[in-house]
Amino acid sequence: MLKIYQKMLILGLSLLLTWAGWKGLNALFYQGTASSLNQANKGQTMRKINKSFEEWKKELTPEQFRVMFQKGTEPAFSGKYNDFWEEGIYFCAACGTPLFQSADKYDHHTGWPSFKESFSEANLEYRDDFSLGTHRIEVSCAVCGAHLGHLFYDGPAPSGKHYCLNSVALNFKPMAEAKKEIPQVATLAAGCFWRVEYQLSQIEGVISTVVGYAGGSKPNPTYQQVSSGKTGHAEAVQVVFDPKVITYEQLIRKFFELHDPTQLNRQGLDVGTNYRSAIFYYDEEQRKTAEKVKEELQVSGRYKKKIVTEIVPFKNFYRAEEYHQKYYQKNIR
Repeated sequence: MLKIYQKMLILGLSLLLTWAGWKGLNALFYQGTASSLNQANKGQTMRKINKSFEEWKKELTPEQFRVMFQKGTEPAFSGKYNDFWEEGIYFCAACGTPLFQSADKYDHHTGWPSFKESFSEANLEYRDDFSLGTHRIEVSCAVCGAHLGHLFYDGPAPSGKHYCLNSVALNFKPMAEAKKEIPQVATLAAGCFWRVEYQLSQIEGVISTVVGYAGGSKPNPTYQQVSSGKTGHAEAVQVVFDPKVITYEQLIRKFFELHDPTQLNRQGLDVGTNYRSAIFYYDEEQRKTAEKVKEELQVSGRYKKKIVTEIVPFKNFYRAEEYHQKYYQKNIR
């Protein structure tokens, strides 16, 4: 009897050690994966909300607190936003930060709300998660730190992103209501993003800027890959701005002022499709505004040559390596 007990104990310890070893190897192998992704809040002037667990516990429902601040997960197919398709914006249920748009929501058939892109990378934070003995990427609100869900790469092409989220961590608002409350996002390309980011960040009403790669086909490209011209990406800046201070039209006019939009696939000595002039619009309203400004400038006589700035739908944005962020401020000023 004792021998059977000993064998069971040894087997149990072996399994435990095997699991611990696998978890440790995962942690070693994947160390830094999340930090190399889109931690767009880093280096930004994001407003942070710091409250104690007790304060959050008083403000949230028990289920919200369990999921958002105890890193829980709601049961599959139980969330109110799993099969929900109204047009609008999804905010953080704790602090009200805009996180995702209905246009990026899709059905992954896994039982939780799924999104292929974020509202703005500056509003999210990521962490390597090994809590289940395997590697996952945890997604949190960059403003209050609330747990939202996880990011996987089994989603739609071209990015493959699959933000798998808990409904209780989100608060949906219809588009008409949401637009009155949220900052707006623009993604613009005008040559080397070091200079462009600095110039855009100095405009009154701009809340945050992130440099990255937009408009290409390769998921998560490196700077070297983009520079080769083979990925189709442009060096771009994702801008979060307050429309109550500066409108999208005003921002686009300033965008045209800070570079030469008549140069095809170049800006000055920087040559290549990755240095092209482009506006990546998010909706029909942005497209119409960009086309209007471009046409007005073309007929104004300000430019002797044809404006070649692309006005194309936004498809993806990949945050550039950390050393590119705020490069001008860190290295030139």
